[in-house]
Amino acid sequence: MKSTQKATAFNLKVEFDREADGRWIADIADLPGVTVYGRTRKQALASVEALALRVIADRLEHGETLPGQVTVSFAA
Repeated sequence: MKSTQKATAFNLKVEFDREADGRWIADIADLPGVTVYGRTRKQALASVEALALRVIADRLEHGETLPGQVTVSFAA
């Protein structure tokens, strides 16, 4: 018999800042170390999403997250 578990949702808030030289910084506070720079806001968003997914995958591989399904969405 297959058991059903409620999915654990990671709603990751992306925060942006702009450096004096024009570069964009994108940061996800809920994932320490997930901070990137980009020439444009769009580039920074794409890079931070990719890095967040890599960090989540690494945690899953090492059993560092809750068991069951994981749903990921980004808000910017």
